[in-house]
Amino acid sequence: MLRCAITDSTSVAEDAASRRTKLLEQARRWARRSAVDGIDLVQLREKHLEAGDLLRLAEAMLQILRANGASQTKLLINSRVDVAIAAGADGVHLTSRPGELTPQQIRTVFVHAGRPVPVVSVSCHTLDEVKRAKENHADYILFGPVFEKRIDNQVVKDGVGMDLLRRACELARPTPVFALGGVTQENTALCLQAGAAGIAAIRLFR
Repeated sequence: MLRCAITDSTSVAEDAASRRTKLLEQARRWARRSAVDGIDLVQLREKHLEAGDLLRLAEAMLQILRANGASQTKLLINSRVDVAIAAGADGVHLTSRPGELTPQQIRTVFVHAGRPVPVVSVSCHTLDEVKRAKENHADYILFGPVFEKRIDNQVVKDGVGMDLLRRACELARPTPVFALGGVTQENTALCLQAGAAGIAAIRLFR
């Protein structure tokens, strides 16, 4: 089973210094996980940070994740291809918003920058978005919210349910799909039974 940890430091601390400390503590835990329960992808999703601060955070997280070559965890930067390249990150996570760069465009930018071919994941919320992400050759698709969407511990959107997750996985195949949104240890098995290759979460992997 694949695992994608998504960062959201604003929900764990109020001031900038504490948020950075918490994120780096999380990175150390992820780097120590075994091959059985390890984190495959980390999506650095710190929308409140300016480019310079985001770059420095990404560099610090990469140093932890790659220490002694012990961790196979890949770091993806949310939407910022420039920061990803400057930091030496493994790739980029994209939204499905109109006008967003495509996975192939991200790969072209990396190649022109002399960087290895990146990992590119895409968030999708509808079957049309899944179809487009697959056609654009995304490496991974994050689909949801499956169970619920929360902001500041408040449910703001109901989940799409197992049937739509199953259809998304079938449509995306062979592109791996991560189930996202309200995923817990208790309902993970349902996601895998529906065809998901793994799970993506913020709270579950803290």
